[in-house]
Amino acid sequence: MRTVQLRRYAIVPGELDAFATWWAATMPALRAPAGFTIDFAYALAERSEFVWAVSVEGDRERFDQAERVYLASPERAAAFVDLPERVERQTIAFAEAVSASTSISTTSTTEKG
Repeated sequence: MRTVQLRRYAIVPGELDAFATWWAATMPALRAPAGFTIDFAYALAERSEFVWAVSVEGDRERFDQAERVYLASPERAAAFVDLPERVERQTIAFAEAVSASTSISTTSTTEKG
């Protein structure tokens, strides 16, 4: 069993390249020692968004344990010192795998704001 957290960030206009460069140079090295795997990361330039997923082998309790280790690390604290605020808004949620045989009902949504 794998627990996956999907993270979606709305990035300050004009800051996506700088954020993605910082993230790629920093986040994988910070998350791995706590037991995380970075599953993917994508920049959506036309929307100034950055979407990524982080996971651990195990259940939600194991994820929360790894998150506590990550948040308490001095390396993480150092990585955020003097970092400009580039994230305007974030959505973070746990995701569940869907198999090809799963029936999914979709609803069209419109994003506002």
